Amino acid sequence: MMRKIVLFFLFIGWTSIQAQELNCTVKVNAAKVGGGGAGAQVFKTLERSLNDFVNKTSWTNNALKLKTSERITCSMFITIDEANGNKYKGTIQVQSSRPVYNSAFSTPIFNYNDKDFSFEYTEFQNLNYNPNTFESNLVSVISYYCLMIIGFDADTFAQDGGTAYYEMAQDIATVAQSSGYAGWNMGDTNQNRYFLINNVLSTLYVQFRDALYRYHFEGMDIMHKDQKTAKEKIISAITQLSYMELSKPNSFLTRVFFDAKADEIVSIFTGGPAVDNSVLVDKLYTISPMNSAKWSEIKM
Repeated sequence: MMRKIVLFFLFIGWTSIQAQELNCTVKVNAAKVGGGGAGAQVFKTLERSLNDFVNKTSWTNNALKLKTSERITCSMFITIDEANGNKYKGTIQVQSSRPVYNSAFSTPIFNYNDKDFSFEYTEFQNLNYNPNTFESNLVSVISYYCLMIIGFDADTFAQDGGTAYYEMAQDIATVAQSSGYAGWNMGDTNQNRYFLINNVLSTLYVQFRDALYRYHFEGMDIMHKDQKTAKEKIISAITQLSYMELSKPNSFLTRVFFDAKADEIVSIFTGGPAVDNSVLVDKLYTISPMNSAKWSEIKM
């Protein structure tokens, strides 16, 4: 059964049946702090614990159990840059994708590198998900991104389908704000976990979520039967982002979108049935100039 059918049932009611939603690979790279030598064991334990935590936690009260093939494919790659006792600082790269209907192709949904990741960890420490309590920054950051992954995925199957999951992520962020850890507050920077979740839920950026739905459900998912129409729908989705760019230039969410989709957009519009790419390319240069070298590969 397609996940969009599963999502339909999620929206009409909740039950006490629990399910795991993610098929996630978590990797911990501690080479910079000597994690490949005698101190490697703690990082191996951390990696195993995080894989269990992410993949065995029921992040939502899903009304249906998901088959393994229906779980969201994602990854988290943690790089440890600094270590001081049981205190660690580094980055976490979060990526997710979802299958394209009636094909063997997967499309990237979320690709984000969080550089404000610091935490404390003692080997064999229990990792428990409690959205109403700050257990640790490790748990809060990982839980936050699990829910963001689910939210982004749901938005590609139904208009505003991810709202409930984003709100759960926002609850985690709100509780974590008083922890003193970087990334949770608006004063830290204008591109962090605080701004990511608040922008996604803001009415000022509604075109972002509209673009996620149009691009994937109305565009990618009909590629198998009508590539020309699918391309036109994808152009329509990108046009939505251009409207957002008029009122919110250089927005964080525009960067988030193209960090995941830029390479795929080039691939889509450099092959298959021809459509008028001229307007599309002009918009791409305007709203994502950082990817200009990629846009130059798209033929007018």
